[in-house]
Amino acid sequence: MHALCMMVVVYRGTLVHCVQSERIEVLRDHLIGFNEQQNGEIVFVEPACKADELAQEHGFSSDSVTVLTESQFLLPGLVDSHTHPDHYLIAGTGYDKQLLEWVNDYIVPLEAKFKDVQLAKDVYRKAVRRSLLHGTTTASYFATIHLESTKELCRIVDCFGQRALIGKINIDVLSPDYTEEIQASIDDTRKFIKFVQEMQNPLIQAVLLPAALFACSPKLLKMLSQIAKEHSLHIHSHICEQKASIQQSLELHPEYNACSTAFNSYGLLTAKTYMAHCVYLEESDMQLFKQKGVGVVHCPNSNLCLRSGLLDARKMLDMGLKIGLGTDVSGGYSLSVLDALRKSIDVSKALSFSKQDDYRPITHHEALYMATLGGAKVLSLDNKIGNFVVGKEFDALLIDVSPPEATFDTFQWDSFDDIVMKFLYLGDDRNILKRFVAGKELLTD
Repeated sequence: MHALCMMVVVYRGTLVHCVQSERIEVLRDHLIGFNEQQNGEIVFVEPACKADELAQEHGFSSDSVTVLTESQFLLPGLVDSHTHPDHYLIAGTGYDKQLLEWVNDYIVPLEAKFKDVQLAKDVYRKAVRRSLLHGTTTASYFATIHLESTKELCRIVDCFGQRALIGKINIDVLSPDYTEEIQASIDDTRKFIKFVQEMQNPLIQAVLLPAALFACSPKLLKMLSQIAKEHSLHIHSHICEQKASIQQSLELHPEYNACSTAFNSYGLLTAKTYMAHCVYLEESDMQLFKQKGVGVVHCPNSNLCLRSGLLDARKMLDMGLKIGLGTDVSGGYSLSVLDALRKSIDVSKALSFSKQDDYRPITHHEALYMATLGGAKVLSLDNKIGNFVVGKEFDALLIDVSPPEATFDTFQWDSFDDIVMKFLYLGDDRNILKRFVAGKELLTD
């Protein structure tokens, strides 16, 4: 038996994932094997009737196979494509205002506190742990302007084993109590990129974060664009979240008539760019995003809480845009991607009331796609994660719909499709027995 064969970990049971946006694929009584010591690379996904053949080829024994119960299934890890872990400090509060007033009254003073590294360590550890509890195996974290605190976020994510894109935010326009000199912002961004590179953790990448068009000067945006080119970085920001924010953005960048055009002119729209919110994108904006390969992050909880608006996910899916989900804590009050999944369906149904009769609200199939493979595409990680395909890495959740503490019930006449749908609508962290990233089980203590 080859040494390589001894590394294969095998599960037998039901696999649930998406290979396209329109349909959830349920693979009943299947075997999935992954190489635990090779980044959890999936080496086979086959019907259980091939067990003897696979055992001979890959060198595992039947008694080493973990067999799932009838109430259990494997699901790809959830992808939170946009969240602010520092905002977890005030999650569930502050929803008496709309975006710009909320930023000035709540977020600017909150983020200024993260100069205190000990405070940052406490909040970040709780936020990352809570994210993992809710099944987020991959997260895109928007940190603050503070270099040392953002380094601590990286260390905490590294300790938990989560997959993440992490960035130090860049701001030179807003409250004088929470801005940076342009050169200081650029210098700290370069230091942060070097820090992440020196971590040599393949699960953690640096992402470039211009906060928003209304928060960054043209000079800062141009300098950030140059850094992105130098290091081939992901770029992440907010765009067209609310009508007032669009107006403020264009007042700061008056030579442009659209936020997408401004970002593009500064060199910040690339195939590795993804933008949060996008509620008020025009048809021309969406076409530009599609042309450039820019991803959209739908943050329905936040858009409702701050009364920003209703994003039309149906239109974006039908146009072939890359689209995923974000919790956007604390604009949204929940760190659960399942919450974002449900609210994305609710928003789509609410939009349907003012549409033509042939308008199709998004389905739970499409919402799960956005929470997994869609999010992976937004983050340019779909070659590694998002579903159970040979050659990808095993990022997964072991779900049980009938643990003693479950908040819902299943019945003998439920089809398995019914059971999956019940979990998506009614399940929570109590249904998640195990969490895997790159083939390694993660602990949340």
